[in-house]
Amino acid sequence: MADGVRRDEEFSGTKPVEERHRIDEISLDRWMQGNVDGYQGPLTVLQFKGGQSNPTYRLDTPGRSYVMRRKPFGKLLPSAHAVDREFRVISALGKQNFPVAKAYALCTDDSVIGSAFYIMSMEEGRVFWDPTLPHVAAGDRRKIFASKIETLAKLHMYDPAAIGLGEFGKPGNYFARQVDRWTKQYRASETQHIPEFEKVAEWLPRTVPEQKRVSIVHGDYRLDNVMLHPDIPGRINAVLDWELSTLGDPLADVGLLYVYWQEKGDGAARQDTMAVPSVTMLDGFPTRRELLDRYAERTGRDLSALPFYVGFGCFKLAVVCAGVAARGRAGAMIGEGFVEMAQRIAPLVSVGHSALDGNLR
Repeated sequence: MADGVRRDEEFSGTKPVEERHRIDEISLDRWMQGNVDGYQGPLTVLQFKGGQSNPTYRLDTPGRSYVMRRKPFGKLLPSAHAVDREFRVISALGKQNFPVAKAYALCTDDSVIGSAFYIMSMEEGRVFWDPTLPHVAAGDRRKIFASKIETLAKLHMYDPAAIGLGEFGKPGNYFARQVDRWTKQYRASETQHIPEFEKVAEWLPRTVPEQKRVSIVHGDYRLDNVMLHPDIPGRINAVLDWELSTLGDPLADVGLLYVYWQEKGDGAARQDTMAVPSVTMLDGFPTRRELLDRYAERTGRDLSALPFYVGFGCFKLAVVCAGVAARGRAGAMIGEGFVEMAQRIAPLVSVGHSALDGNLR
């Protein structure tokens, strides 16, 4: 079996709920009866295999299936895993016919299952965990990524205030706040001293480009956070995992997308950041330049300051990896691969440092 197929099968679908992640199903059923329109039990609870952040469960009833996202178990980093913000943003975007799951109800009462959680619709589709798409036809690969970049452009064109998200985040000083937030998160989970991290954390606030637009920022727009139609190549059924979403500079999403997008000619450190093969060595994938040009065409944005956004993307992703690795060591996260996460931190910081120096390789 090809590695890509194996990875997709390993992370797709559901499994019985792990003992350490069990919840009070009777209490949840009672709450859903009073808060989710149309809900009728009995309730069967399974756990999704994929994901290492907010625990996600499949809730099956005789008439309908739902998805529940809750905060993780154990001690949490400040401001992380804000399921209430996820619920708010998908509620607003769903009213605009943007591809998201239907938001049913939010619970902020920890006494129900031990933490805040929300209920959304169970969307059917395909989630690809291997970004090289080794088992997808070359022509379909291009359709998938064309749709992915156009969907991101659509998100960034909304006026947040016009769709009820005007107070979803502070519109000004986005990067200064983000750098401060992610630096604090890193300090809370730091296990190794990386001198280049300190340089990047100092450099970013001093080199922030002028922010020309305030948009909804997804915050982690990678391939496995997009659910595709099971039969129609390139049609996106739902954008997932809005945990890091806020208001800010839309080019933050573009810079992070660039970090995830590897291609032939990238150096060893660049490839070590994701621990996956260079995607454009395979047939059908557009280049980074083609993706950027398509985004600029759809939005009219100036991408000349891209090195800064790539540097910030590497910086943020390094902190995310540090947090996942720390929680993995503490036994509080779903899934495996925490050692691999820790090994990505230094390469990400190195690539981010190079990007801020004008080298996007």
